[in-house]
Amino acid sequence: MSPKDTSSTGKGRAGAFTPGRIAIVALAILTLVFIFENTREVRIRLLIPEVSMPLYLALLATAILGAICGYYAAARRRK
Repeated sequence: MSPKDTSSTGKGRAGAFTPGRIAIVALAILTLVFIFENTREVRIRLLIPEVSMPLYLALLATAILGAICGYYAAARRRK
């Protein structure tokens, strides 16, 4: 039997649902619920300009920037 053949071991797709992945999915869902529950208009000042926008857009943009920074840091660590 080849080491790459996992169909007879009984694992199959069970390895796709690790506790870490389940926690990440649950955290992502909670983050999205939090973001879309906060829909009021806010004023945001970034250095000099002040903009008015819905809070959920500001939270979503911050979450996306944080995910990009986290991915970049993890990718650099793997090298």
